Amino acid sequence: MDSVTQAALGAAVAGLVAGRQCSPKVLLAGAALGTLPDLDVMIRYGDPVSDMVKHRGFSHSLLVLLPFSLLLAGLWYKFRAGRSGWQFSRLWLLIAGCLITHPLLDAFTAYGTQLLWPLPVSVAVSSIFIIDPLYTVPLVLMVLASLLWRRNMAKLCGIGLAISGCYLLWSVIALNIVENRVETQLANTPLAERPVFITPTPVNTVLWRVIVLDGETYWEGLTSLMDRDPTIDFIAKSRGQWPWDDKPKHLQVLEQFTHQFVKYEQEGDALLATDLRLGIVDYLPFRFVLAHQTSDGGWQADHPVQLESPNVRPKHLPALWLRLLGNQDINADLCHVKECPLPTKESGV
Repeated sequence: MDSVTQAALGAAVAGLVAGRQCSPKVLLAGAALGTLPDLDVMIRYGDPVSDMVKHRGFSHSLLVLLPFSLLLAGLWYKFRAGRSGWQFSRLWLLIAGCLITHPLLDAFTAYGTQLLWPLPVSVAVSSIFIIDPLYTVPLVLMVLASLLWRRNMAKLCGIGLAISGCYLLWSVIALNIVENRVETQLANTPLAERPVFITPTPVNTVLWRVIVLDGETYWEGLTSLMDRDPTIDFIAKSRGQWPWDDKPKHLQVLEQFTHQFVKYEQEGDALLATDLRLGIVDYLPFRFVLAHQTSDGGWQADHPVQLESPNVRPKHLPALWLRLLGNQDINADLCHVKECPLPTKESGV
């Protein structure tokens, strides 16, 4: 999630755990602790693919954060908190709570969080977008309110956590609804056993993006919880294939990280690999040049280069809103069906 959300979450957790000992300094410390795991973005691993894959790694691991919180609590207790009336157990619970809730929340997004690093386990529930005001605003408002009504600081922080927690629970329920739709529609079709990825579209949990892998094709559709007809209109898109058997190490890492949800395409003499999970329409932020075509028609692996995602076109914003409200005449390309008809392909969906 974004830094504002993580800071607000850390402050609210700190306020709740502190109870009567809560103060503006405690909220500030909680906000700092809540953003601490994301400092790993300052580490450079030598190329953009490695930077992407190794983000949310050791700094988001419960196996690292738990002992680190004990160490931090011990040092703080020895030099400061022990003389201010804090019990060590409460101090440790505050620090651990602020640190651990960060990766736990991240695990609900589509990116993937290595909660058990160094074990090769990445958790991505994919029920909430990386920025969602409906989750963040209650936390921010209650933390700000606690600064005004200091006698009720812990209570107000608890209320913010409860509201945001209920929204997070709702996101999982909404994901389950969409999963049932997709499973029902794909049952008894050639795509029934194909890999499926489902994720909310930006800043909401009403409109969802569905991707189904099908060899050198992938199928993309949008479904809103406000749709009258639960049938998803899928668009067939070219996924491509890697043109030679010997895959570069960076591509292997990317495929493993994305669970094969990668698109391959050639632009000029450059060979690109794109993470299909994150983004929408043409706005896919993780696009990498991994190889180029040589003069004799062969291929040569390159040092990875990340390409910039195109700017959002204004016409797509109202289309996204209308699709969220249940207008099923708008397809997965955020285009009215009459203006850009769906491609035809034997699919069974």
